[in-house]
Amino acid sequence: MSLALAMIVGGLVGLFVGAHALIKGAAALARRVGMSPLVVGLTVVAGGTSSPELFVVVGSALAGRDGISLGNVFGANSLNIGLILGLTALVSPLQAQLQLIRFDVPIMILASLVVAAFIMDGDLARLEGGILTAALVAYLALTVYLARRERSAHVREEFAAVVPRPLASPAAELGLIAVGLAALALGAQSLIFGAVRIAGAVGMTDSMIGITVVAAGTTLPELITCVVAALKREGDIAIGNIIGSNIFNLLGVLGLAAVIAPIDATGVRPVEVWGAVVLAGLSLPVMWRGLIVNRAEGALLVAAYLVYLMIVLRG
Repeated sequence: MSLALAMIVGGLVGLFVGAHALIKGAAALARRVGMSPLVVGLTVVAGGTSSPELFVVVGSALAGRDGISLGNVFGANSLNIGLILGLTALVSPLQAQLQLIRFDVPIMILASLVVAAFIMDGDLARLEGGILTAALVAYLALTVYLARRERSAHVREEFAAVVPRPLASPAAELGLIAVGLAALALGAQSLIFGAVRIAGAVGMTDSMIGITVVAAGTTLPELITCVVAALKREGDIAIGNIIGSNIFNLLGVLGLAAVIAPIDATGVRPVEVWGAVVLAGLSLPVMWRGLIVNRAEGALLVAAYLVYLMIVLRG
């Protein structure tokens, strides 16, 4: 048990360090080639915060632990909406001026419904993974197009202040990307090994361990980004990061994983899937109302997540 716990802790550290290095290197490289901070923030950074989920999901699928793969995505997305967004709003109410978020929230809910429908037959096939991946490409194209039309000076300044600038040289940026990828790969393998051992020891299913321990670890980049953004009164970054990350998880992470190796969904219970869909749906009325998430709504999201978690853990 002690070895498993050590592997989990080491894996979480590797995922956190790897995601940080990857985001910094990739964002700096994107800025070097001429991408605006707003576009980089909504695509490269949002995608980078999903890199721990990608490595864990693909690694779990290749290892035959499909329950961890699906549980990680549904758990991470639920944690992002219920706990991270909710707690962030409790720290400081979030007000967003970026109108693109109005498009992202329905896309996230639709993606949640599509993934849930895809796995109802017991698996996520390569063709379905291909459809999800193609949908991600279309979403990114739409995001870039709409971001370039954004005219709010406040929003542009907000992203320009936090998105990494080019480093000393392209070699430094590529080096950070390489270090990040290596740390993510090692961290994912260590986390999966420890999680499987713990699940076997305490009688939890793969999907349950994916929804709880693994999801909590892989969402660390989102948590740090959102809390810092909230303290700086940068609601656009906090909300955009959460919604964007959830969309990347559903379309990119699960899509790519299924293309590499079809995912068996028979070990995931319907309540785990549809509970995550309900949590995604709760974000629509909260964010649509003036693009403000106040403390009361933050508390509601946290309470909804805790109810979902209790239902999952009751088995």
